[in-house]
Amino acid sequence: MPPRACSIANALQVIGERWSLLALREIFFGVRRFDQIATNTGASRDILATRLRTLVEAGLLEKQRYNAHPPRYEYVLTDVGMALHTVLLTLMSWGDHHVTQGEPPTVWRHSCGAELTPRTVCASCGDEVHAPDLTLVRADGLGTDE
Repeated sequence: MPPRACSIANALQVIGERWSLLALREIFFGVRRFDQIATNTGASRDILATRLRTLVEAGLLEKQRYNAHPPRYEYVLTDVGMALHTVLLTLMSWGDHHVTQGEPPTVWRHSCGAELTPRTVCASCGDEVHAPDLTLVRADGLGTDE
């Protein structure tokens, strides 16, 4: 039997590798050039090149030439890539609260002036979303333990 159709599994095919997420983090932070992304992530150059190519092919990043001779490129988030900002911020917040010991290594400030604490809210009513408030309406191929 094939595995259940799942948007999480589909997304992980594109961004679910450590170096992909760390490269996206760096680009989200404003680091655009390959050498600095490699330094800041600790990724080997060949693995990072493969991950960046995958992210470009998936439409999350664009390569933009910044030097003609020799040809040099920087990586810029597309709208699709920028849409991951909530995922990255939420993952960072989870890590800050459940994995990182001591003060968080990165802090974001919202335009209102307050330190950012990501929350998920219902687009319809504006209430904060908590797991007990959710009802699964559809999950193709959902098996049960019964």
